[in-house]
Amino acid sequence: MDATHLKLQALKARLSSLGSVAVAFSSGVDSSFLLKVAHDLLGDRAVALTARAPFFPAREQEEAKAFCRREGIRQILLDYDILSVEGVRENPRNRCYLCKRAIFTGLLRWAEEQGFPCVAEGSNLDDCGDYRPGMRAVAELGIQSPLREAELTKAEIRLLSKELGLPTWDKPSFACLASRFVYGETITREKLSMVEQAEQLLLEMGFRQMRVRIHGTMARIELLPEDFPRLISPQVRETVCKGCKALGFSYVSMDLMGYRTGSMNDPIL
Repeated sequence: MDATHLKLQALKARLSSLGSVAVAFSSGVDSSFLLKVAHDLLGDRAVALTARAPFFPAREQEEAKAFCRREGIRQILLDYDILSVEGVRENPRNRCYLCKRAIFTGLLRWAEEQGFPCVAEGSNLDDCGDYRPGMRAVAELGIQSPLREAELTKAEIRLLSKELGLPTWDKPSFACLASRFVYGETITREKLSMVEQAEQLLLEMGFRQMRVRIHGTMARIELLPEDFPRLISPQVRETVCKGCKALGFSYVSMDLMGYRTGSMNDPIL
């Protein structure tokens, strides 16, 4: 057995030892894989907890519900007025910590009330880098991180997801919409909607791995370098510019450094 499948066995052993688990499920690559393995092992003793908040695009919510229907997994939808959490709207450097602490506290409350001994989340070994204050909230609250415990990397999770026939195996990486804002810029529902709709426009045009970062009323588009030529082709460029301006952006730019996770952290790293 190769190293990746040994890690899978370690993951299964860890999940079995938990007995039952509520999985924080966003429909991303990692949480989909974790939920699938947990449900295959534990059946109805594994449930999906999906947080609904303005930080999460509607398409992700619909994909989460479709995944649970397809797999026959019980899903609980929990609503959060995350912008009312003290400090979150102002988007300080520890905004991710404030947000995750509020959401996971709610997930834990549900789990305890329903008799589930723990909540698990889907961070993997690669998530140990970059600036991730949200991981501190996970540790403080005692949230389980089985994928990290098994030392599974993103590439290995994609490989195993493909073997399991999961549609998420090649899904682009995603992060909450709040990560599109520069630290210190006030987060509003209006601007979150602008970002969500601008990214939806790009997705519908066939761009997969991308971000639309917002700076005031300027959109900074991050794409994979191989997608640069198509974006700046006359017809596509015009469509994107018109679409973004119709959403409320005054300026539309392309980041020459290309797509990269955590680019808003560059000034503080």
